[in-house]
Amino acid sequence: MAAPVQARKTVEFFYDVLSPYTWLAFEVMCRYQQKWNIDLKLRPFFLAGIMKGADNRPPAMVPAKGQYMTKDVLMLTDMYKVPFNWPSNPTEVMFVKGSVNAGRFLTAVDMSCEQYLEELTRQLFLRIYYRDEDITEPASLLSAAMKAGIPEDLAKQLLSTIKDQTVKDRLRETTQTALDYGAFGSPTIVAHVDGKPKMFFGSDRFELMAHMLGEKWHGPLPELAKAKI
Repeated sequence: MAAPVQARKTVEFFYDVLSPYTWLAFEVMCRYQQKWNIDLKLRPFFLAGIMKGADNRPPAMVPAKGQYMTKDVLMLTDMYKVPFNWPSNPTEVMFVKGSVNAGRFLTAVDMSCEQYLEELTRQLFLRIYYRDEDITEPASLLSAAMKAGIPEDLAKQLLSTIKDQTVKDRLRETTQTALDYGAFGSPTIVAHVDGKPKMFFGSDRFELMAHMLGEKWHGPLPELAKAKI
């Protein structure tokens, strides 16, 4: 007799592309959506709003943590086989330029044509943390969109909506939803198990997540990597 088909569990991935650790977790979760019985839901949020709402500080604001993070990310990207280079001016990228336009653009895509959201997210990560390129200007976002396979006319139309109130409101709502789950940084991953949300933070909780989901952790699965350079 065949085993009963198990219902797929929903895993929400709340994120901001400014976070280097988030890229690691994003790529691993995208690989595991092919292995685990899950529906992965990408939820772009605004990290600055999360930090303010949770009364938290970025690791780079603490000198010892910043020095550790610089080396730690390089070791982890090597292990996970995620292409990575630190930008030439991380402080400017993270604390001056920020990610509000990128977050709104991702939100607009999520609202209108979510089939492009994963690859657009990947292309924005590649711009920041591999090619040391901008993600704030319209031309930069358009370039990322076209590399993600979004038709140019559609990409321009979506880009024209990033200042619309509906897009701004959705980004705020997603940020607040993450805070309501208990988020204090990026990534925040929420697995829904037996009708209850289980929150995980960071890029190193996959083994515990697998246990809670009733799945197996098989390591980084580099053979399933999607980030191509």
